[in-house]
Amino acid sequence: MRTTRAWLGAALLMLPTLIVAMDTTALLLALPRLSADLGAGSVQQLWISDGYGFMVAGMVITMGTLGDRIGRRRLLITGAAAFAVLSVVAAFAADPLTLIVVRALLGVAGATLAPSTLALLTAMFPDARRRGKAIAVWATCQFTGGALGPVLAGVLLQHFWWGSVFLAAVPAMVLLVLAGPVLLPEFRSDHAGRLDPASVGLSLAAVLLIVYGIKRLTVEGLSVVPAVVLIVGAALGWLFVRRQLRLDTPLLDLRLFRNRPFAAVIIALVLAGIAMAGTGLQVTQYLQSVLGFSPFASAVLFAPMGLGVAVGTMAAPALARRMKQTTAIAGGLVGSALGGLLLVGVDGPGTLPLAMIGIAVLALGTGPLFALGTGLVVGSVPPERAGSAASMSETGNYLGGSLGFALLGVAAAVVYRDRMGGTSDSLAGAIAAGRHLPSGQATELLHSAREAFLAGLHVTGVVAAVIFVGTAILIQTMRPATRTTPPALPDYEAARS
Repeated sequence: MRTTRAWLGAALLMLPTLIVAMDTTALLLALPRLSADLGAGSVQQLWISDGYGFMVAGMVITMGTLGDRIGRRRLLITGAAAFAVLSVVAAFAADPLTLIVVRALLGVAGATLAPSTLALLTAMFPDARRRGKAIAVWATCQFTGGALGPVLAGVLLQHFWWGSVFLAAVPAMVLLVLAGPVLLPEFRSDHAGRLDPASVGLSLAAVLLIVYGIKRLTVEGLSVVPAVVLIVGAALGWLFVRRQLRLDTPLLDLRLFRNRPFAAVIIALVLAGIAMAGTGLQVTQYLQSVLGFSPFASAVLFAPMGLGVAVGTMAAPALARRMKQTTAIAGGLVGSALGGLLLVGVDGPGTLPLAMIGIAVLALGTGPLFALGTGLVVGSVPPERAGSAASMSETGNYLGGSLGFALLGVAAAVVYRDRMGGTSDSLAGAIAAGRHLPSGQATELLHSAREAFLAGLHVTGVVAAVIFVGTAILIQTMRPATRTTPPALPDYEAARS
């Protein structure tokens, strides 16, 4: 009976894990229609698309500490209720500013869910074998959710308006609020650290200012305001690091990075997230804006990326039984690099199969990193730091995905603008301008714009390949973890009290 309750609780925990990850990328296909309806500018579009992910990344450590203090289940259910309400507000937003603010608040609510799921999952399965299976499924939900977000969005956009993308999260969150108190144990730490408002403020300000500077550079090119914003953001980041190294109970325990295996895996998770999110962004735009597929057709054609992550993640434990975990991870990343290079050959409609194979291979190779990375991170630190290590892994995952939209999006935009001679900022803008030109001029403009976009896609594929190869070398050369025994876990029934 106890095992049945634990697995039912685990199934319930997969819902917020999947939804939070899907919400990070669900707007990739909805953004063109949403922007047209709300009149969002290019910078506003960027904030709408990735502001959520950055808020999740910036707040997840804070929420992990808060969960230790007030209880993981209480925080999880509170966050789920807020997520449901905010999703309804986002679905009916009337202007870009409202949607940007609500997306940021959704990120805060999402940050309450992310650290709580893994902490509760480990408390519910004291048996190592069952816990390993549960965490493998959890990892699959987390890392495939981001890839499947555009697929769900495409299906919904085929039949409903863009707000339906947000409403899809509401039933799952309502179910979590209702069933959570029955199926999930409460879990608190006896050694919870205190919340440090100064650290919270410094971390958020540093991240948001740096991202804003990057976004402004994308639109304006090199100018004074973005440069000043970047310098201020970097200075605040430096102050944050200094404060964390001096505090007895820091918000983010940066001393963990002195452990080489820990640092290598965290860096790998961030870099892989950058490469995957950046290529995913470009491929979805290629399907819609270059080849002209509908949102639903684009979702179907983009599905190999989500399926690749799922297969790679679930196959990782079997690979780890036949070789070293670091070898399995590094080998998978080399495969991902090959997938990125396949995108260099993508051109017109005749090369669509090559694009689908490329994203599938790229995603498949990341599976061992995503599935085994958290275990390596936790196994690289003493038991008393395992919770902090897992929260940092969560931060790396979301930060990497969000940075991918910004950084590789910037790289592709720079290539596009250079090919267009500065006459157009984006393919979407060229398509909109073409509607007001004579037929011949419109055809010439669209041809040039699509060629410029493809050049940006090719550069993105090469950059992703370089990132994956560098990450594989990093993982393969790191020293093995010094601790392999998993930390002691509380009994499920005891945790419920």
